[in-house]
Amino acid sequence: MKIFMTGGTGFLGKRMAERLVKAGHQVRALARPSPSPRRMPPGVEIVQGDVTDMESLERGMSGHDTIVHSAALVKMWVRDRSAFDRINVGGLKNILTAAQRAGISRILYTSSFIALGPTDGKVADETWVHAPDGHHNDYERTKAAADLVAREAAAKGAPIITVYPGVIYGAGDLTDGSLMTLTIRDFMRRRVPGYLGSGDQVICYAYMDDVIEGHLLALERGVAGRGYILGGPNADYHELYRLLADLTGVKAPTRHLPFWLMGLAGRALRLQAHITGIEPPLTDEVIEIYRHDWAYSSRRAEEELGYRITPLADGLRRTIEWLNSEAA
Repeated sequence: MKIFMTGGTGFLGKRMAERLVKAGHQVRALARPSPSPRRMPPGVEIVQGDVTDMESLERGMSGHDTIVHSAALVKMWVRDRSAFDRINVGGLKNILTAAQRAGISRILYTSSFIALGPTDGKVADETWVHAPDGHHNDYERTKAAADLVAREAAAKGAPIITVYPGVIYGAGDLTDGSLMTLTIRDFMRRRVPGYLGSGDQVICYAYMDDVIEGHLLALERGVAGRGYILGGPNADYHELYRLLADLTGVKAPTRHLPFWLMGLAGRALRLQAHITGIEPPLTDEVIEIYRHDWAYSSRRAEEELGYRITPLADGLRRTIEWLNSEAA
């Protein structure tokens, strides 16, 4: 395939671009101009632009038949909240418009588990639709809005396939999208202060290599108009930290940090960010996200695509080995 890719400089995207080239595809990646651009894997062609610039999208798609759209604004906070709408929602709309003009035959859109919403006591699948008034921050809000755009486009015949990764962890450039890998590194450095609340909240963890292979499988076998969760094991924080403790020899935290207290701290940090313009390490909005379960089933992807899931202990061990090699 001749693939035009957005988000190729991100945590997931860069590894995926490399894998697509190794699979024999021709890859052209959209990249914003930068004084210190990230190096791309050999064989990836770069075209400058971004998803808010229609001209650069049309130029990048020229001569290509497939799009992998994984670009997104993944932040806890930015001063200009409208940036989330322009990039996460407007960017997808621009991709769809430019793709139609270019006669693109296949669009693979990387959404997120967060677009489907919290599951609280249930294990959800691709039919789960986010409640219209249950958003906690702008990232969640705009990913949910973009998911509706993708579904509506699919209903009108757009050749779009949507994949929903869980919380991705594994080897890769440490960016804003690598929160779980950074958490594993913090645990290894004894910098995890404790559990949020009870620690019983269940999260769907997706190993990076599984998610990348899931994208390739979706390109090869996915059905236009369908969505596929590319997740992994569902585990609460007690299980996560127990596994990390077993694998690293670092003692799991014992303290429990009350949501109300962390929410106050997050609110103070968010207000400080409005004054300084510096992204906070935590916000009260993100704390609210952590109150919920985000548990999902990848059964459709397993049955229809041949998606395979790495056990959590194995994925964590490989990630720890990679982090140790990076620190060496």
